[in-house]
Amino acid sequence: MFSDFDTIKVGDTRSLTRTITEADVRRFVEMTGDDNPLHVDRAYAETTSFKDIVVHGMLGASFISTVIGTQLPGPGALWVAQSLEFLAPVRLGDTLTVTCAVTKKHERDRLLELATTIVNQAGQSVLTGQGKVKVLAPKAAPQAVAELGRARVALVTGGAGGIGRAICLRLARDGFHVLVNYRSQPERAQALVREIAALEGAARAVALSADISTAEGAAALAAAATGAFGGVDVLVNNASPRIGGKALAATDWTDIQAHLDVQVKGAFLLTQALAPAMAERRWGRIVNITSLVAEGAPTVTWTGYAMAKAALATMSRHLAAELGPSGVTVNCVAPGLTDAGLVGEVPEKAQMLAARQTPLRRLATPRDVAGAVAYLASEDAAFVTGQTLGVNGGMAMR
Repeated sequence: MFSDFDTIKVGDTRSLTRTITEADVRRFVEMTGDDNPLHVDRAYAETTSFKDIVVHGMLGASFISTVIGTQLPGPGALWVAQSLEFLAPVRLGDTLTVTCAVTKKHERDRLLELATTIVNQAGQSVLTGQGKVKVLAPKAAPQAVAELGRARVALVTGGAGGIGRAICLRLARDGFHVLVNYRSQPERAQALVREIAALEGAARAVALSADISTAEGAAALAAAATGAFGGVDVLVNNASPRIGGKALAATDWTDIQAHLDVQVKGAFLLTQALAPAMAERRWGRIVNITSLVAEGAPTVTWTGYAMAKAALATMSRHLAAELGPSGVTVNCVAPGLTDAGLVGEVPEKAQMLAARQTPLRRLATPRDVAGAVAYLASEDAAFVTGQTLGVNGGMAMR
């Protein structure tokens, strides 16, 4: 028996021998309904030129399937074509030798061409033909994930802010070591590190300062993050400048560029730096924090912020397609208006109106967003990539 397609060679041959009995004919009639008296009624058969019962031709031919399915090529074979020429009648009691031999092999299609023959006990050929058999590919075994020998590690940019802080705490509670990136709030970052250290469990945290809007800052952060715990398994691109809403006439391109540099450029550079090691381990999660503003009704004066979020969402889908084969998922979490730092730029009346217009009648909380991130970072989301998980209380539905 052949273990796989690669072992099969042109010239390989397999045979079986079978003596045809009345019981075989009865079973064939019961299965097919072919009760032609030439095959089952000796008195009738004696009136024909054959002078005795002739066994169904396809009964003998059916043993070709036996050879194909059990010997050549064996399990995993799919008989897809067959030509047959019946050369001589088969009689009850005949002993048939059924042979299949490989004449051609088509590697790309995993297809074999076979010469099929049947001879009787006298060496007389009773059947000849040509068959084609496809050898099915076995189900691919899941790619093994390299054993880390350590807890998984998550890097959260903008980790000292309201949403970032909630994400860091949730991932720490889920057993991740956490790298808290900050740019200008060292006290808050260090306080968060101490809070994580006080949690039950073995999770640890390190605060890392870096300006990810620059290539130098992103490279330094990636290197420091990798060095702190031996690698980064989850990257959460959460950092964002303040919204800084401005009317068109008051907006300078530098206002827009600031959002693009942090939210898109920073995410791109960190992904570029950290994804290769994730791919080598065959495991990685990249979660980008976008926003409802990228797909909902436009918010006047938020142009730069929305442009960056939309660009981040588009980049995420393209990177998901590229990195997926290496075991790295890329997804987005898109919060609606969230009761965190950035909401301070929204008038209280507008916040109340947004809450009333939401089916759940409230704003999102940082904890809501953190829960979505935790799901996408988990094993439960191993088959989720290129998606945007809306955390907006039903403000936008798909």
